[in-house]
Amino acid sequence: MSEFAPICIYLVISPLVSLIPLGVPFPFASNSSTYPEKLSAYECGFDPFGDARSRFDIRFYLVSILFIIPDPEVTFSFPWAVPLNKIDPFGSWSMMAFLLILTIGSLYEWKRGASDRE
Repeated sequence: MSEFAPICIYLVISPLVSLIPLGVPFPFASNSSTYPEKLSAYECGFDPFGDARSRFDIRFYLVSILFIIPDPEVTFSFPWAVPLNKIDPFGSWSMMAFLLILTIGSLYEWKRGASDRE
């Protein structure tokens, strides 16, 4: 059990480090400054106009999906970033297959014109 002591200490300290800064302002906050103008919607100095639930063009979502693709590539590349003599051939080829699939997907999107601006 002594091998797990640092992990247990980390699991106790890390929530405290993240939750204490969230709780510190509450004793010092006052509720006296809640007036209607402060609680009203604010859009760059103008009164709000239009409906906040308006429809967005589908291109906004397509661009966001295009930017999500590199995230798993980077995430799954971290374990592969060890000295190459410590990776067996299965690890190397599985990473190459993963990168090949991502490359094919990126080339497909590029050929279809998903990242073209109009």
